[in-house]
Amino acid sequence: MTAVTDRDPTDRDPRLDPAAMRRQYRVAGLDEHGLAADPMAQFARWFEEAVLQELVYEPNAMVLSTADAEGRPSSRTVLLKDYDDQGFVFYTNYESRKARELAANPHVSLLFPWHPMARQVLVTGTARRTGRDETAAYFRTRPHGSQLGAWASAQSSVIASRTELESSYSELAARYPEGEQVPVPPHWGGFRVAPRTVEFWQGRENRLHDRLRYTAEPDGGWRLDRLSP
Repeated sequence: MTAVTDRDPTDRDPRLDPAAMRRQYRVAGLDEHGLAADPMAQFARWFEEAVLQELVYEPNAMVLSTADAEGRPSSRTVLLKDYDDQGFVFYTNYESRKARELAANPHVSLLFPWHPMARQVLVTGTARRTGRDETAAYFRTRPHGSQLGAWASAQSSVIASRTELESSYSELAARYPEGEQVPVPPHWGGFRVAPRTVEFWQGRENRLHDRLRYTAEPDGGWRLDRLSP
């Protein structure tokens, strides 16, 4: 076996040096007086801009971070499928790692990394399952193949090979051909993240970024604070 030796850092292509990667943000700032009264209304504004300006690939992609009962964290990218005054909604297999962790610890964070716009939205809150009627209504809007995929994949479980997954999908495709209704899996559904804090981050020059954070108050209102970058 060939021994692994430390590579001389001077041999690295300078373009691959993360310490040398810098980008100066030259965009308009974020002012308290221009924000909406509540974070969901402000999120709607920014989300609309992210979609309509077509700068962000999948602007509804968000990094969901969870932790197990012992506090060990894990993160993955999921897709936002709805948002309203009550929070942010995504769907998953209820037997997946994320769902098991949410059952033990409902506290989560969400991150929308809109890098081309030099923007981020960071959310902390608690996740609760959506009702079965809401889950079923969304499931009916999914493409036929995605409906089959919700049945075929035992998400987060170990499988022997890709062939095993594709065989499961093929069996389901034969059982429920295109045009035939696929039942909603009992182990699949939505979560709604009710926000406790929502931070809007705008990149600025010289790393003096704007960070404005809404925090839920006991009376149902929101406190707005500016954070140092």
